[in-house]
Amino acid sequence: MTEQSRFHCLLHEPYEGIGCIADWLQQNNCPLTVTRLFADEPLPALSAFDRLVIMGGAMSVHDEAKYPWLAPEKTFIDVLIRETDIPILGICLGAQLIAHVLGARAVPNPHKEIGWFPVQAEAHSPMLGMPASLNVFHWHGDTFSMPPQYGALRLASSEACQNQLFCVGNRIWGFQFHPEVTPETIEEMLVGAGDELAQSGKYVQSEQQIRDGARYCREGNKILFNLLDNIQILCK
Repeated sequence: MTEQSRFHCLLHEPYEGIGCIADWLQQNNCPLTVTRLFADEPLPALSAFDRLVIMGGAMSVHDEAKYPWLAPEKTFIDVLIRETDIPILGICLGAQLIAHVLGARAVPNPHKEIGWFPVQAEAHSPMLGMPASLNVFHWHGDTFSMPPQYGALRLASSEACQNQLFCVGNRIWGFQFHPEVTPETIEEMLVGAGDELAQSGKYVQSEQQIRDGARYCREGNKILFNLLDNIQILCK
């Protein structure tokens, strides 16, 4: 693909946008289209985009009765993986959906993880340029097992959640944490889902702690930019 690869994004919540990915797209002259699944917008044709980004959401991958669009979304991801070479990036729920489609279990995590907590690198990927430890933003209650298919590789873990980042070759990437957040998108998440902070837990920070940690946004943004840069180079 050229530097003008067409990106498409699947959105599950009105308050979970693409964050710093918008800056990268602008810098690289890459057009973006979106499907707002929460507004029942239709999924695109596979020929309409060159890269797919699947964002987060408060729902579980199993909540098809409450969110009927989850079933066709999972079918869409499955077809994309099996029948195309299009690179796929999933964040939070997006990573859980990819892992689930690849045959992994998606289950409640032993701990809710909301706020700024470090992840540790489990394996090296030159696509990311990730240090041994990185303080990143989390907002999740579910997790996933490592996908058994296609040689998925775990790249990072945290104290609260073992599977924080995985890849399948250079093409499929799943982040349980949120490398895309900016101070602005964190504020949107606090407004949209801030009631979850009322739940006590070792890995649930206060609203003030979350705001104070926004200074760490650029660290996650940097590895995400590295990944997007390298996908452009290596995934034709």
